[in-house]
Amino acid sequence: MTIEPLLPLILFALVSTITPGGATTLATASGAHFGFRRSIPVMGGFAFGLGSMAGAAAAGLGGVLMALPMLQVAMKTLGSLYLIWLAIRIGRSGQPREAGQMVRPTGFLAGVWMLWHNPKGWAMTMGAAASFAALADSPARLAFLLGVTFCLIAAFSLAVWCALGQMLGQLLKTAWQWRALNISLACLLVISIAPMWYA
Repeated sequence: MTIEPLLPLILFALVSTITPGGATTLATASGAHFGFRRSIPVMGGFAFGLGSMAGAAAAGLGGVLMALPMLQVAMKTLGSLYLIWLAIRIGRSGQPREAGQMVRPTGFLAGVWMLWHNPKGWAMTMGAAASFAALADSPARLAFLLGVTFCLIAAFSLAVWCALGQMLGQLLKTAWQWRALNISLACLLVISIAPMWYA
């Protein structure tokens, strides 16, 4: 397969993953507090989580999940509570050098967990599976194609946000600047929950 038929899928994945949301906000916060290298596990978790969701949606699991309204509510509730907990953790943190403040970055499994509990993500990956079904001749091949594409593009998008966060972190010098950044990122993270409930 040549790259041309994949360009619309790549563009769709790029627009879906690079626009601000919960994962990009957390990648920015992690980059600011811990730097790019220490943020790789959580970015990997987000990317793998989204890629595996896209693959599962293409294979049919997304349709099963979306057909069960009570499961959707449970996923929204768990995902929202986790994001609120992370927002509080970010909002209450200080400068990265302060003892006891966000001493370690969020890990790989937490990134996967956050993505898999987002019904909006399931709806988006199901839409992608339906829209790009003609790119593969079987559900297994479509699952592989979507999974790899979303994983790689999400990794790129999150790396951009994390690098921006790291640059921002290097510019901040005073405690009040860090406090303002942390509160802003916490508020953005809480705001990113709203589309999950109105989708």
